[in-house]
Amino acid sequence: MSKDIRIKKGLDINLFGEAEKTTSKAVPSNVYALNLDDFHGIAPKMLLKQGESVKAGEPLFYNKENADMVFVSPVSGELVEIVRGARRRILTLKILADKEQEYVSHTALDLAKADADAIKAHLLQSGCWPFIRQRPYDIIANPEVAPKGIFVSGYASAPLAADLDYVLQGKENELQTAVNALAKLTFGKVHVSVGKGAQSPLAGLSGVEKHTVSGPHPSGLVGTLINRVDPVNKGEVVWTVTPQDLVMIGELLLTGKFNAERTIALAGSSVKAPKYYTTKIGAEVSTFLYAAGVYGENIRVINGDVLTGAKSTPDGYLGYYNNTVTVIPEGDDYDLFGWNRPIFDKVSTSRAFTFSWLNPKKKYKLDTNTNGEHRAFVVTGGYEEVFPLDIYPMQLLKSCMIKDLDEMEQLGLYEVAPEDFALTEFICVSKQPHQQIIRDGLDLLYKEIG
Repeated sequence: MSKDIRIKKGLDINLFGEAEKTTSKAVPSNVYALNLDDFHGIAPKMLLKQGESVKAGEPLFYNKENADMVFVSPVSGELVEIVRGARRRILTLKILADKEQEYVSHTALDLAKADADAIKAHLLQSGCWPFIRQRPYDIIANPEVAPKGIFVSGYASAPLAADLDYVLQGKENELQTAVNALAKLTFGKVHVSVGKGAQSPLAGLSGVEKHTVSGPHPSGLVGTLINRVDPVNKGEVVWTVTPQDLVMIGELLLTGKFNAERTIALAGSSVKAPKYYTTKIGAEVSTFLYAAGVYGENIRVINGDVLTGAKSTPDGYLGYYNNTVTVIPEGDDYDLFGWNRPIFDKVSTSRAFTFSWLNPKKKYKLDTNTNGEHRAFVVTGGYEEVFPLDIYPMQLLKSCMIKDLDEMEQLGLYEVAPEDFALTEFICVSKQPHQQIIRDGLDLLYKEIG
């Protein structure tokens, strides 16, 4: 029996350009890339040199802090470039793909007989471990510490996010296999959430604690699920996995092959024919971007959703954890007297100038304009209206800014990730970078305490 979780605080941002539920196969990319920024906090140690050949699923590098944790190539080919930054820090690895793909074959694992250590070693060796993340600190999970629970959010509430009920169709076997394996790695439960009334493949899983969520964004964030079910206190650890990453783990366990294939939603008001594409992790965005058509030249390509994604270029590469690419107009124009006239084409939680509250179902063509400049924090009480977690958002942000470790602990930093503050950043009249503030606070806490 599922448990209902109803979220009242939040904000749905309805945008034009939702992906049509049809899927096409993207043109195979010539070059695939792994951006090391996707693996926050990992110190890489290369296993291959530039110019060497690699198979799909073969390790490229490992984590210096844990040599068993390897990161593998999504395709077979040649490691043609290792892009480095300051102090020779590795930024990006680029692989020129073979026409015919070769895969590393792993030994099949009998889950019925395998214990937690065997499953853990298998996931580490195969390169699937980076799909498992942990809180606190919002980093790749530490395999040495057993979590009190594992959380999977199967409901995507972010603007124009990929519909998980659609992309997971036909993947029930892989999902169940992955859940069966992960259940042996925790002394608690595997918690799975689905949308209310949704026909999700996740709803039929056995051996999990099911939760039905409803309400505005961020009801679909895994942080909201954790806060309502089993909040993280000091000394506790929980793991999180996205549903599409569950599929990849399940397929590895069933077939012994690391399959980097991913179904992504290409969405946004600047896309003529938004739809779904089947591609691979690290593929060139241009392989599916232009196939759907793009309006105009003055556009912003976002690797992810509009609230948490990163700015990209049309010739950029799909992020390791992303299943959405959004294209919207670039907001580099000046809105004359925008602060002193009624506004009907923008979203706001305030009734001062905008009229979005008159029609909450209205869809908008928003651009990237911040509609204001960076300034000191203004206390408005607006953050609490869109922040459903049992945490004081303003106070936590300020404690991170002044680097007060005791306050950060007491106010609940262990429980949150930057994405949990995407909405407060969106409505912030002070234009403060909330997600970056939280990321810096988590890094500091991990350095000093973790």
